[in-house]
Amino acid sequence: MITPEQSEQLRAWFAERLPVDIYASLVSVTVDREEITVVGTIPETESVKEFRERTREQRIEVAREAEELYRRKVAWGVRAGEETTLFTHLAVPVMTRLRQSERQVLDTLVAGGVARSRADALAWCVRLVGRNTDAWLTELRESLNKVHEVRAQGPDVPNSMKSGSE
Repeated sequence: MITPEQSEQLRAWFAERLPVDIYASLVSVTVDREEITVVGTIPETESVKEFRERTREQRIEVAREAEELYRRKVAWGVRAGEETTLFTHLAVPVMTRLRQSERQVLDTLVAGGVARSRADALAWCVRLVGRNTDAWLTELRESLNKVHEVRAQGPDVPNSMKSGSE
């Protein structure tokens, strides 16, 4: 997880490098371990398809620079009205160990036609939790940011101590 300051620096980096006519406004720059997702609004007169074609080369150029600098893939998206459309974004495999009762939840979703596989069922569960606990997740993220701030104010720890080696 990155700090709010790092997030703001990343947003500023993209805002500085994106040509003026790419987005009407920059909505968000979101980052995790694998990917940076950049979303902006498009003019009401332009479709998502038109935007994607018109800006492809410019976005590729900025993405190459960002991927080299930040060592993460860059995904793009647009917001048109209330609708957000992402393109070229990653679906990253995640390994987990589940107990039988947890596997049964996934199998029920598959049997009920909600999902095609356990992997789809798990992704469905994550989306459902994210949608229904947004306020709680926001509070948790803010708490983690506070932990990062307090940790940064502490004494410097030698590199050998940070990695757990002596």
